[in-house]
Amino acid sequence: MIKILLIVAALSGLITVALGAFGAHGLKNKLAPNLMSAFETAVQYQAIHTLAILAVCLLSLHFGRGIWFQYSGLSFGIGILLFSGSLYGLALTGMRWLGPVTPIGGLFLMIGWALMLLATIKHVTDQ
Repeated sequence: MIKILLIVAALSGLITVALGAFGAHGLKNKLAPNLMSAFETAVQYQAIHTLAILAVCLLSLHFGRGIWFQYSGLSFGIGILLFSGSLYGLALTGMRWLGPVTPIGGLFLMIGWALMLLATIKHVTDQ
C-alpha cells in the first residue's frame, strides 16, 4: 500500500500545483471573492495533506509498515478528495449541494491525523 500512497501523493502534488496556478491565473477576477476563497482553501488543504501522505509513507518505511500508518494515509487521501474536491466543485460550478460533503472530507482529514498519532504511539520508540 505504500507504493499506492506514494503514487497518490505524487499525483496530488501535481494536481495541487496545476490547480493553484489555474486559480491564480485562470480564475483571477472571474470568481466571486467567496468562491475564490473556497478554491484557495481547497488548494491549501490539498497541499498540506499531500505532504502528510508523504510523511506517513516515510514514517511507515522507517518504523515498519504498521497498518495504522497506512490507514492514516488512506484517510488523508479520502479527505483530500472529499474536502478539497467538494470545494473545487463548489467554486467552479456553484453547486451548493457539494457544501455538505466538505465537512465529511474534513472529518477524514482529522481521522488521518488521529491515526497518525495512534501509529506513532504504537510503532515509534524513543531512540
